[in-house]
Amino acid sequence: MNYFIGIDIGTGSTKAVAVQLSGEPIHAAQVSYPTYSPKQTYSEQAPELIWQAFVKCILRVIDHLKEKPGGIVISSAMHSVIPVNEEGSPLMNMITWADNRSASIAKALRSTAMGEKIYSETGTPIHAMTPVCKIKWLNENQQALFQKTFKFISIKEFIWYKLFGVYEIDYSIASATGLFNIEKLTWHEDALNYCCISTHQLSQPVAVTHSRKDLKQDTAHDLKVLANIPFFIGASDGCMANLGSFAVTPGIAALTIGTSGAIRVASKKPTVNFEAMTFNYLLTEDVYISGGPINNGGVILKWYTEIFLRKTLNTSADYDAILHEIKSIKPGAEGLIFLPYLLGERAPIWDSEASGTFFGIRNFHTQAHFTRAVVEGVSMALYSIAAAMESSGLDIEQVHVSGGFVHSEEWLQILADIFNKKICLINAEDASAVGAAYLGFKASNLIADYKDLKPQEDVTYIPNLTNHAVYKKAFAIYESMYKKLKPEMEAVLALR
Repeated sequence: MNYFIGIDIGTGSTKAVAVQLSGEPIHAAQVSYPTYSPKQTYSEQAPELIWQAFVKCILRVIDHLKEKPGGIVISSAMHSVIPVNEEGSPLMNMITWADNRSASIAKALRSTAMGEKIYSETGTPIHAMTPVCKIKWLNENQQALFQKTFKFISIKEFIWYKLFGVYEIDYSIASATGLFNIEKLTWHEDALNYCCISTHQLSQPVAVTHSRKDLKQDTAHDLKVLANIPFFIGASDGCMANLGSFAVTPGIAALTIGTSGAIRVASKKPTVNFEAMTFNYLLTEDVYISGGPINNGGVILKWYTEIFLRKTLNTSADYDAILHEIKSIKPGAEGLIFLPYLLGERAPIWDSEASGTFFGIRNFHTQAHFTRAVVEGVSMALYSIAAAMESSGLDIEQVHVSGGFVHSEEWLQILADIFNKKICLINAEDASAVGAAYLGFKASNLIADYKDLKPQEDVTYIPNLTNHAVYKKAFAIYESMYKKLKPEMEAVLALR
């Protein structure tokens, strides 16, 4: 019982990390699962496959370490929706955060006073990713299914129900639904009325430190090694990443690039910016994680590499080989600029109809130039959010990074140069899963303060001011490109 398991239910995989009480990760297990796109704007996953991955990850860690954990804490991706019947069985595949079918509903709601009120009081941006818009879409487009639905739940609630047979949702995941008042800690009546549901169709909100041991009988049979081990419901992956990156004090931002990406800062109060729609999710009842997400993170590098370079990215070594070649290319990719909006975009433009663009292509541009432009484009997308956050009053002094890209020195230096901030790599393991374990330590009174777990040393990247001057000019072009091309991005949809 000298370790806890933090388990993160992500978009492409679930990952469990065993963390010692010293704060050091000692083993990890990861299981992937597919995403389905039955239509062009749809993004769905099979909840049962994610449940199986959840179980496999836990059992693999325990089997490797030959010792039971002191506790298991759950982190999860946000914004998923699963309509279930009274037995807790899904009535359809899970709709993921990346699903864009409710884009027109979100666009219409965002233009109203009600939309601004829902955003301000729930802390959740009005966008197709948001469960309030997804549920509204189901009401308008799949009425028969909507009427049969007993509960609308997230993937974490599905896992929790499989474990304990109760419908409970932590404040953190609830704060990312657009249905939850983040200051009153209750379901938001106006939002519920908007999508025609009641509190009875949602789970009971509980604190992120809430725990249970009473596994369902059939689940206890599958997880017999976990009898009497507490499960903590935990928080969302973004909030956990801040915790795992030691970015829970003002001025320290956490930046994550996985499939998507985000930059977030801890605050004692919500930061409201309706134009940029800065999100405000709860880590705990009195700590808000404010920031913005991008749709197009590591998924863009994967798309570019597999479609254009015809190479498969399976391991960190595969990524290293691709990213190392950009070191020979000057900052700014010699005038090649990339808008990475292949999946539309969330913050700060919130435009589901935005599309990707390479601009400035000349005959001397090589494959390495395009690769560097892709990396710089994703990095500038995150920088644009940071700029909006700082204009809203959030101070960013340095940035702590996590996610699959953190093994690339080239990418980390590009971030330092674009942001003109010190970039710190504190924990190379999955920050969300590690942060989950940290939360369990604190909830179990095994540590007095999170800072007790912080490593004495970290890897730091200092900005190059000459490179930053180049990126400052490139970023001005990057920002203006979207504004000028927005009408054409909408018009080109008709050509599909």
